Amino acid sequence: MVNQAIEQMVTAAHGPERWAEIKRRSGVTTEVFVSNEGYDDATTYALVGAASEVLGAPPDVILRAFGEHWVLETARKGYGPLMDAAGRTLGDFLAYLPHFHDRIALIYPKLEPPRFEVSDREERSLHLHYFSDRPGLMPFVEGLVTGLGKMFETPATVTPLRSRAEGHDHEEFLVRW
Repeated sequence: MVNQAIEQMVTAAHGPERWAEIKRRSGVTTEVFVSNEGYDDATTYALVGAASEVLGAPPDVILRAFGEHWVLETARKGYGPLMDAAGRTLGDFLAYLPHFHDRIALIYPKLEPPRFEVSDREERSLHLHYFSDRPGLMPFVEGLVTGLGKMFETPATVTPLRSRAEGHDHEEFLVRW
């Protein structure tokens, strides 16, 4: 679903010609991405890199935009009832997030999702811990959270506190709303 969602985001915002150019530059030869099919992470990274070149935006900007798109379009359409059941507020949804991928894994047993943990929860903030073997996705997680803020009509700020790039075993964000 990830590569399919990248295609949808680019096509909606920039048209099919730009998407064709991104695919050409990325070297990805897959004609159509199938939502329940697994693809190598290198394919996704190649598409993001090519999108950065073609659209003239740094990869982190592309990843943040994709995170928001994922929440507001892909997840809402593909997992609407599951998203609705995960909480009525941004804070409740984020607190439920560690369990969300467990539910998704029932639908996609081959999925290798990241793991989330929540700590230091207060009335209008919490610390979100992101564990993944996939490097470089901090901006994507930031986009997911700001997208959730938009979904709940609760503007959110996401401040990175720790990263694997700095030698930590996971990423940690301060989320305020």
